[in-house]
Amino acid sequence: MGVELAAASQVPPEQRHRKGLQYPNPLAGNPSAKPRFAATVKRADGSMLTVADPVATRTIVALMDMDATIGGAACHFGGPAALAELMSSIHGLMFAAPDWRQAYNFVNDAGHTENGVYALKGNYGFAGLTLKDLRAFRSVSSKLTGHGESHLFPEGVMVSNGPLGSSVPVAQGLALADRLADIDRTTVCVISDGAMMEGEAKEAVSAIPGLAAKGLCAPFVLVISDNNTKLSGRIDADAFSMEPYFASLAIQGWNVVKCDQGNDLQTAFTAVETAFAKAKADPKKPVALWAKTIKGFGVEKTIKSASGGHGFPLSKGDELRAFVVEINAGKPLNADFESWCTEIETTWAAKQEKAKAAPSSAVPVPKKDKIQSGFPKAMIAAADKGLPVVSVSADLQGSTGVAPFRAKFPQFSIEVGVAEANMVSTAAGYSKMGYIPVVDTFVQFGVTKGLLPICMAALSQSAVIAAFTHTGFQDAADGASHQGLMYLAMSGSIPHVQQYCPATAEEAEWAMGFAIQRFADERKAGKHPDTVLFFCGRENFPVSLRPEGQQYAWGKAMVLADTTAGKATSVVISANGAMVASAVKAVEKLAAEGIGAILLNNATPNHPDLAAHRAALATCGDRLVTVEDHQAVGGAGAMLVTALVQQGVAPKLRLLGVQGEFGQSAYTADELYKKHGIGVDGIIAAAKALR
Repeated sequence: MGVELAAASQVPPEQRHRKGLQYPNPLAGNPSAKPRFAATVKRADGSMLTVADPVATRTIVALMDMDATIGGAACHFGGPAALAELMSSIHGLMFAAPDWRQAYNFVNDAGHTENGVYALKGNYGFAGLTLKDLRAFRSVSSKLTGHGESHLFPEGVMVSNGPLGSSVPVAQGLALADRLADIDRTTVCVISDGAMMEGEAKEAVSAIPGLAAKGLCAPFVLVISDNNTKLSGRIDADAFSMEPYFASLAIQGWNVVKCDQGNDLQTAFTAVETAFAKAKADPKKPVALWAKTIKGFGVEKTIKSASGGHGFPLSKGDELRAFVVEINAGKPLNADFESWCTEIETTWAAKQEKAKAAPSSAVPVPKKDKIQSGFPKAMIAAADKGLPVVSVSADLQGSTGVAPFRAKFPQFSIEVGVAEANMVSTAAGYSKMGYIPVVDTFVQFGVTKGLLPICMAALSQSAVIAAFTHTGFQDAADGASHQGLMYLAMSGSIPHVQQYCPATAEEAEWAMGFAIQRFADERKAGKHPDTVLFFCGRENFPVSLRPEGQQYAWGKAMVLADTTAGKATSVVISANGAMVASAVKAVEKLAAEGIGAILLNNATPNHPDLAAHRAALATCGDRLVTVEDHQAVGGAGAMLVTALVQQGVAPKLRLLGVQGEFGQSAYTADELYKKHGIGVDGIIAAAKALR
């Protein structure tokens, strides 16, 4: 790839430019052996080729997922189960090349299937992966993150994936670059039908054949897993059929190879081999392999599930054996799988015994719930009052919490498919026509894919309300691609946009209700309401942290704790959202050590309550700790301190946040809080440092 830099002076400038810069390729070379669990397929020339056994792939995925589930992480089964035969075929052909890296680029845009790719590569021993390595999947100690991430596993992942549809344009760039460098390499990109709904994917799908026709693209193969299923259910039932779009690929310039039985290994292999051959024979005509697959294939329960077993359907270790036996069609498990399954069963049984033996606490445990559970309650109450609330979703309504509203008011709910930008813009249209639209998705997708539409909505006086969940490390298991750590910085400076980070379900319900009513009141008064972006975590938190006698007030930082009385030293702790619960624990521990604190819930980061902070700082000697599940740059702390300094207050400061790094997978957010110094211990250490 490219020209050696040392010899660059001997090469004409035009040729140096065409070849690009040379740098070491971190990807591992061909596996040194055939897959440990193998199957054979017949090639077009009649010869036989050994490939990874897709049944073994599904078995390994189930075992990996169960290990991670016991650890506390969410996982996926349906997608990798659907793609097992196609992935076996693709990698079998790639690894048959003398050096697969010179012959192929491989990009996985079906982000929820990366565990299937890990399973397959572990089967080969690719990049040194072993079955033991697979057992740490999604843990904080593993490079095998929830979605493929090249910053942690560069020898095994070329292009990071996760946000659906985002890797197809990158694959396009790889093929264009290969053509510019005169490298005859085939780019293979695998994508799901849900991801094909994304605007990024559709842009690239339109561009690739047009650019290829001009001779600007190296051979390109797009492999589409079409199972008519997304997270919230069947695509055609919940949103709209993708069949017409797939049928249009030929008109758009793609050479379409159809595979009606994508879960039959030989059929899938023949289709993949045909697609590769056609792309190589005519690079000016990229190939789309349109394969019909079954999400959750291998287990009847997941096949019949509305989501195709999108997540991992098991929560108990003693359910695993029947699941993997069904995957293997009732046959005895291979010795390695039998041993692995037995270890999981033993671990699960020991965990259950430990839970039974644990002494019961006399201290009442506060009721907990997900913060987002408050949103639909307020939406339903507003609709019951006659306010024209509409829900506009992009497949994640079950995860973001708004599903109860949609269940009660289906006539006021629209599903645009996996397309966050389209979701926000559609909501802006509703807003312009007098409705109160509420959009929902994970924060990472809302602020990255939806930010320009949010800007345009504000510019068009078409305010929207957003419920953006899974903030920061709260989406622990999915890894860096899903961990929104920049959302406050990215959206806080947009005119006519207000941020709100509720810390509890009670606060979320109040704040959403307030935002909806204010929206209606301002519209009735002939004013243009601001857009409101709600940001919250995903894990369970106390339902309420509000001290008795206090009431919520928009723009006011509630004092959640004040332990300064009788303390020689005290500090102000300003937190928001998911970090408030951690700050409460830190305040309690600091008090036990003789250090007082005033804890403020800074719920409106881009419009902080300066009066409350100034009053608290005056009590605590201007000592301030800010903490957030966000990058330190441009976050709530940075916005607060900037505003304070402008008013002449320069606090002694410890600003806790992520220091310019991406995240990674972990079983729980607390593991990542500890690693990045923003958890309970980090807050305590920062407070002590200010004494």
